[in-house]
Amino acid sequence: MQSLLKVSRAIDAFNTFVGRWLSWLIVVAVLISAVNAVVRKVFDLSSNAFLELQWVLFSVVFLLCAPWTLLKGEHIRIDIINHLLPLKVRSWIDMIGHIFFLIPFCLILIWTSIPFFIVSYQQNEQSFSAGGLPQWPAKGLIMIGLALLLIQAISEIIKRAAIMKGLLPDPNAEALSAQEIAELETVKLAQAITPDKP
Repeated sequence: MQSLLKVSRAIDAFNTFVGRWLSWLIVVAVLISAVNAVVRKVFDLSSNAFLELQWVLFSVVFLLCAPWTLLKGEHIRIDIINHLLPLKVRSWIDMIGHIFFLIPFCLILIWTSIPFFIVSYQQNEQSFSAGGLPQWPAKGLIMIGLALLLIQAISEIIKRAAIMKGLLPDPNAEALSAQEIAELETVKLAQAITPDKP
């Protein structure tokens, strides 16, 4: 198990590195969007290449930062239900979800995206818009992003198995239950409504 945990730590470190650096491309996409909008309004000029570049940059962040999102536990969950369950049940839900849903999902999409990319690359597929960007690099992002998500899913399974064996602390143990969250929110709301006494 210790050797698997080393593999898991290496995967986590790699996806953290990729996620941290590529997440900055959102700022670049926003700047390109702003400049494109100003140039279009002020000078009545527009560029399909810059418009498509925004979409590609967003796709890079969405697809290649998804593994980092999974690693940080920031992916979408039904927290209201999840927090009501015992830790052991939550661990099994995570394990079953990763093994039977996330890994098959990644494998199927990788398998179908490879020929999708190869055909586009061989044809040197270009944008339908005049002056647009080549399409094959964006299509290549799909298989790369899903491959990174697949290895992160494997890392999460390794960590969850170690947690279930008691080799790692359970991060869910620190999460508040739904009832505790509701009680804290009620107290905060009551404090905000109640005027301070002199």
